Amino acid sequence: MYALPFPMIDPIALQIGPFAVRWYALAYIAGIVSGWRYSLRLCRERPELVTPEQMDDFIMWLTLGIILGGRVGYVLFYNPLHFLANPLEIPALWHGGMSFHGGLMGVLLAMFLFARKRGIRFFALADVVAVCVPFGLFFGRMANFINGELYGRATDLPWAIVFPSKDAGPLPRHPSQLYEGFLEGVILFAVLWLLMRYADARRKVGMLSGTFLIGYGCARFLVEFAREPDVQLGYLAFGLTMGQYLTLPMLAYGAYLVATARRAS
Repeated sequence: MYALPFPMIDPIALQIGPFAVRWYALAYIAGIVSGWRYSLRLCRERPELVTPEQMDDFIMWLTLGIILGGRVGYVLFYNPLHFLANPLEIPALWHGGMSFHGGLMGVLLAMFLFARKRGIRFFALADVVAVCVPFGLFFGRMANFINGELYGRATDLPWAIVFPSKDAGPLPRHPSQLYEGFLEGVILFAVLWLLMRYADARRKVGMLSGTFLIGYGCARFLVEFAREPDVQLGYLAFGLTMGQYLTLPMLAYGAYLVATARRAS
């Protein structure tokens, strides 16, 4: 069976003595910085519902929400029994294990607290953040690919790849990380940009947040059919995965936000 060779990229991008910088960490930095810079550009456009100064102040809250929420979400959703038996491994982020849905909840909490503290409309802030999230999703999925993790199910498609992980075995598999990076990063960003450019979506508070939830939910639900489920969970009821079940509330609430979006005064 033909398969493309896996590009053996060292997960460590730079190492000086005992100090190592991993591509995974650089992906988080690139996603946060690029999203932050883009958000400042949006805040200078009308309607000015959030100021650039407020976004500057929010970036630390956002970073903490992503990291803490992502890790706690992974511990609770994907491997609670393991971490219950090994609690000292919970802060070991360098071993991998972050959940997008947990990170989303962490960011939602950070936005709620920040908006309340600064007197900002929650969804005015959420709409700006939603448009910037695809940057982080794209870079994160590229890092997953470099690490050879979160790979896809076995397939005989001509672009299948044999991943080096011993758990992946010798079978050619879907490069599902690249699928997700393209759909959640490139395509979702393009959809949100088009809505801002041609549908004046920034003036309809909640529209961009809802569209993001729907877009991410659809992309993740579809790609999960090509992605290998977490070994400790496998397939759940009706042959679906944990990732698919976690997207269902996103789809429902996203549809609600789009249907009830109100034009900013």
